[in-house]
Amino acid sequence: MSLLPVLGQVVLGYSPLIDREHSPVAVRLTVFPEPRTAAPDALGLLQALATVWPVPSEALPAAPAAPGPAAPVLLNITSEPWLRALLACRPPPHVMLEVPAFMAANPAYAADLHALRAAGSVLMVKGRPVDDLPPEMVSCFRYALVDRDDDPAPRPVQAGSAVHRIGAIHVGVSTLADLDAAVARGAVGVMGWPIQGEFASAGAGNVGADVAVVTELIQRVDREEPVERLEAVVRNDPQLAFRLIRHLNSAAYGLAIEVSTFRHALMMMGYRKLKRWLALMLVSAGRAPALKPAMFAAVRRGLLLEELVRATADDEMRGEMFICGVFSLLDRMLGQSFAQLFQSLPVSARVQQALVSGDGPYHPYLALVQALEQGVRGDILAAADQSFLELEEVNAALLRALAAARSLE
Repeated sequence: MSLLPVLGQVVLGYSPLIDREHSPVAVRLTVFPEPRTAAPDALGLLQALATVWPVPSEALPAAPAAPGPAAPVLLNITSEPWLRALLACRPPPHVMLEVPAFMAANPAYAADLHALRAAGSVLMVKGRPVDDLPPEMVSCFRYALVDRDDDPAPRPVQAGSAVHRIGAIHVGVSTLADLDAAVARGAVGVMGWPIQGEFASAGAGNVGADVAVVTELIQRVDREEPVERLEAVVRNDPQLAFRLIRHLNSAAYGLAIEVSTFRHALMMMGYRKLKRWLALMLVSAGRAPALKPAMFAAVRRGLLLEELVRATADDEMRGEMFICGVFSLLDRMLGQSFAQLFQSLPVSARVQQALVSGDGPYHPYLALVQALEQGVRGDILAAADQSFLELEEVNAALLRALAAARSLE
């Protein structure tokens, strides 16, 4: 991905949109102009988005009853001039848009909002200003983004002669308890990272025998044991071998020949790539639905850490950074401390420094990833400075990581 000019003119943050079943179904991209007075480049922003979320070739289905893959990216533009320019560009329907309440009620934007809604776009109003919106504008919006502490009981809203129901999506969610409370109050989804605190109530530590198999395989792969010994372990979990073979035969991997056995898979991947794949399998071993947001975060942390150092690091360091990100929530997901986990999981000293003691050469990059997740402009800029990275490098790395995550899906 070449560095598009717009990537030096914005600060990007990201978070997932999560449905009632705890599944992340879309990415919310928060966009801050940098500097705050930067002239809008709406076309450049849409061009950058298309590198991750290209315009679908087939027609999109009608807006779903709950947020879902029909619109995989949601834009939270923090600047009125930038959002005004974006509305005028008429983004494609697979891009969801957030519209502040004061703009939704402004007649100057009515034509653009109606045109987007008619074209199939999913629009969200920030807040719940339905009592103040003109009746003809209410039907433009499918969802209302409301603070988790300010959401009244859901109610139908009269839009002209029809009843239009605006679904509530809670923002400011940071724990599984927040997510469960939002669902209990009737929200159709939540926005944020419910990955803080302990996961005990979600079934952490009760993840099945496949964790032991994957852990043992990681140990043996790290020692580069012969394939015969690896095959002996895989016999205890044939489903794992099936998933590996299916992964290699997928269109995303792009092999010219079909892989049919675990031995063949190892020959095609090599030990380093196999260890990387096993790390992904380890964080996806949890069976509890509530762990899905943590899995979503862990995979993207690994990919993003890898991308942040792609231009300056060798293969070994990039691999370690990937492992650092993927394992960064493993303590909560498996219900063990990192010190306990790393007694059986082989990781480098630099990864242990970052995850166990919160220091070392990888820690500034991990702090930057966490800042990108929280989407606070000042924190992102400060963390990028601590990592000696330019703004456009950080933004390009984020988009590459999100694109790589989509290819894994």
